[in-house]
Amino acid sequence: MEPDRALLMQLLPRLTQLSRSFSRGKLFERAVVSSGAELDRPSMSILFSLQLAGEPLRIGEIAARSHVAGPHITRQVQALEKRDLVQRVTDPADQRARLIAPTAEGKAVAERYIGALLGWFTEALTDWTPQDRPELGRLLARFVDDLTTRLSALDEESP
Repeated sequence: MEPDRALLMQLLPRLTQLSRSFSRGKLFERAVVSSGAELDRPSMSILFSLQLAGEPLRIGEIAARSHVAGPHITRQVQALEKRDLVQRVTDPADQRARLIAPTAEGKAVAERYIGALLGWFTEALTDWTPQDRPELGRLLARFVDDLTTRLSALDEESP
């Protein structure tokens, strides 16, 4: 069944509005200030990815989750290592390989950053019903997953 064009036309400006709200509201910058660390977006993205993963990750996995090339992540990881926010640890599955893990301070910075984001999102959902909140999560996750899959397929087709 094909989605209703009118519904999709209503969705487009809302997605643009959401993107602008994140940018114009300086969500990232405000969350970084709340974290107590002066980090750029790529560095915070690495700490965020590691915190969400809940386990050390290879550089390639961090790059895939961040949708950037490995060399960019390597440079960011090196800068985070100098600040003692991440460390390299041995991969238990392959003693030759190294994984990236947050240090105690790196975890604390990521938690403060995530806490700021969650606080703002919680405020925005204050008047939502208990039924609407999980429905938003379910539908948004499904939409993002489906859209990402289709866009990835387009990327693979491109020369």
